[in-house]
Amino acid sequence: MTIDEVRIKFLDFFRDKGHKIVPSDSLVPKNDPTLMFTSAGMNQFKDYFLGKLKDISRAASCQKCLRTGDLDRVGKTAYHHTFFEMLGNFSFGDYFKEEAISWAWEFLTEVLDIDKNRLWASVYFEDEESRIIWKDKIGLAEERIVKMGAEDNFWPSNGLEDGPDGPCGPCSEIYFDRGEDKGCGRKDCSPACSCGRFVEVWNLVFTQFNRVGYKKTEPLPAKNIDTGMGLERLCSVLQAKDSNFETDVFVPLITEIKTYFNKPQDSLIYAIADHSRAAVFAVSDNIYPSNEGRGYVIRRIIRRALWHSFSLGRQKPLLYKLVPVIGKIMQKPYPEIYNSKENIAKIILSEEERFISTLTKGRQILLEFFREAEKANKVISGDKVFKLYDTFGFPVELTEFLAREKGIKLDYEGFNALLSKQRETSRQNSKFAELVFVQDKYPLDFEVEFTGYETSRQEGVILGIVENNKEVSRAEAGVSADLILDKTCFYPSSGGQQNDKGVILTREGGKFIVEEVVKANKMIIHRGRVNSGTFVRGSRVACEADEKRRQALMRAHTSTHLLQSALRRVLGGHITQQGSLVEEDRLHFDFNHFRKLSLEEIKAIERKVNEFILKSAEVKKYYLPFSEAKKDKDILAFFEEKYGEQVRVVEVEGISRELCGGLHLNNSSQAGIFKIISSSSVSSGIRRIEALTGLKAYEYLTGKEDVLNKISQLAKTSYESLPSVFKNAFSRVKFQQKQINRLKKTLFELKQAPQVLKDKVFNINSKQVVIFSENNSTRDFLSDALDVLKQKAPQADLFIAYTLSEGRIIFVVSRSRDKKISCADIARYISAAFSGSGGGKENFAFAGAKAGPEDSLAGIEEKLKKILEENLK
Repeated sequence: MTIDEVRIKFLDFFRDKGHKIVPSDSLVPKNDPTLMFTSAGMNQFKDYFLGKLKDISRAASCQKCLRTGDLDRVGKTAYHHTFFEMLGNFSFGDYFKEEAISWAWEFLTEVLDIDKNRLWASVYFEDEESRIIWKDKIGLAEERIVKMGAEDNFWPSNGLEDGPDGPCGPCSEIYFDRGEDKGCGRKDCSPACSCGRFVEVWNLVFTQFNRVGYKKTEPLPAKNIDTGMGLERLCSVLQAKDSNFETDVFVPLITEIKTYFNKPQDSLIYAIADHSRAAVFAVSDNIYPSNEGRGYVIRRIIRRALWHSFSLGRQKPLLYKLVPVIGKIMQKPYPEIYNSKENIAKIILSEEERFISTLTKGRQILLEFFREAEKANKVISGDKVFKLYDTFGFPVELTEFLAREKGIKLDYEGFNALLSKQRETSRQNSKFAELVFVQDKYPLDFEVEFTGYETSRQEGVILGIVENNKEVSRAEAGVSADLILDKTCFYPSSGGQQNDKGVILTREGGKFIVEEVVKANKMIIHRGRVNSGTFVRGSRVACEADEKRRQALMRAHTSTHLLQSALRRVLGGHITQQGSLVEEDRLHFDFNHFRKLSLEEIKAIERKVNEFILKSAEVKKYYLPFSEAKKDKDILAFFEEKYGEQVRVVEVEGISRELCGGLHLNNSSQAGIFKIISSSSVSSGIRRIEALTGLKAYEYLTGKEDVLNKISQLAKTSYESLPSVFKNAFSRVKFQQKQINRLKKTLFELKQAPQVLKDKVFNINSKQVVIFSENNSTRDFLSDALDVLKQKAPQADLFIAYTLSEGRIIFVVSRSRDKKISCADIARYISAAFSGSGGGKENFAFAGAKAGPEDSLAGIEEKLKKILEENLK
């Protein structure tokens, strides 16, 4: 029996037993921050277990799951996985132990035709009720019913002692006996033995108690059933295989992987197969490799698989090549994998290439650790090994392999301590993550009808009023409160779109200012303050949403859909939404992409969105069954949303189709203008575009135009000519900076080297004169140069520095402090000889003149000497 057949048989069986068949949820848990990944079938039914949702009383599913607690054991054992599928049936205050046990037995023995004599059951040692059902109702031999303790047969494991307080209960597990030849050989071997003879097939959890303290419980008013059966493990039993990796869901993939290696090693090949499935399904659910959160876990899984590939001799990316194989195997239950195989492969390849680059960087750090270890005790400390493992994704096996070549050991004790601490922190953060212990404390729970898709005005009746988290019957002027109505047109914050604002009015003239609108289950809560009058529970009121704000929000929201379509057309089909914020005529949109956007790409995206706007495309909104929408690869879904049986599709005709519950325009042209104002990185592999629409886009553009006009006025040119003006200005600044750097170097050389005075000191009329020149310099530079020269030649009488710069000759004249030479006179003599002007003080003076085409630094020096011979006394 193939895995696809088993999956169908299970769901058909429980459909016949009155269960609603619920599609697999995303690997990203919906509305549950306590969970990193969907790790059990019951996760998506949290609200039913809590009693918040009551529209169904029994359900069944085949849920894709991801767990990383046993990552080190994957490939080394027959049954451990990161990604797997879990079959489960659930009762929310409906049937209980007898039906759960009876139906499990019926499905295994009659539908799947498993030999009854090879099935065993375990029960919690105090759960006499379950033992009797197995013995008397099912007819299971008493010796094949094993009593176990709270660690094995209570949910959560050992929860009576470890807690936390909340729903809990015993469980009963069904085991398959693989035969005496598969185990320890002891006659008393049973499911309590860990020899491997008995395979746990199905876990039936009976949630019947409420823990209220250490080993203290009280009965729950409504008892629930939560079962879980690993599909891959069940198939290994049905297909008579010793390992899940030998079943039909793995064999084609493992066969493909082995073609890339000369000497494949089963444990590593199995791990690569498992990790590649986990990566493919994660990416399909829009979980992309990154440096934090879920993305970090997926990054680690991909890198671990790639390192296994390296260990087998392949030094190139591999996992991306396996995506089509996995897509083909899983095509029937999960067609979205096969339909998106090219994009998934592209994302995984990018991460594989990034890891190969990281290995190079990590090796450099490891070499530094080697040098430190060789100077000390030839041991790399645990914190350094952990840093390589945690920060750079270096598998510890790689560090050990490279260290062994150097004769260096690793501090495994320190490393394992840090690793255990990290795992414990992770465990505590997600402890009982599969549970439903946290109850919301809001005092009211109503079902509210939302009419905002059709209107921005709506009459309704006040169902409840809350002040300071307590229900009250009335709210007076001046107080802050929550109002819950039977009907409302106010859109609550959802899917990134901000809520409507406005007023709620009484017939007597009372006014409630609506500042925030939030959704809780099927209730819409209006939060704000009573501006005037009194609001009384049971009275009729009128809602009026701010139409101007709503239109601005709709412009931004519809433009967000247009932007995603433009991104996919310009950058590629791998683009999917990772988050968004929709404000009044302003939005930001997060998406997966692996490099910075070029200016040309940004312009192309912006142009494409504006082309969509100018198409005046009709924006349609309609409903489809979720199962139908899921099969349509052209309909985009945002993974963090919780979708019901019927989903709302927003279609911009000919441009985009998305599942969306938000408010939208009726025509794309109503968006007006779209302008991107920034493109940035949010995290590794995730980028953000911020943009404006409507009036804000117009104001932004006219503001830019005002700035350009002001600049052009200052530059005394038209703003069309500004690029060439600034280009020339920047070229000049760049040239001047080079000149400054050159002059700084000259000054430095003057200070450092005494020999620079060689050929610069002259004896004229028994006076010692220093003459210095520097082409294309400034008067300030010449002054600084003279200060240095005066320090280097304190015995000199007179100092003259000059330059040829931009068609002029500039002279600076100075003297030693105790000499009786008039620098002002010298400057006048020079200016007269060069037909220029000059003057100054007795100890410091300047001169300047227009340079002729025949003038040169050498020629000026000769002319200076003659002037001094004639005038220096």
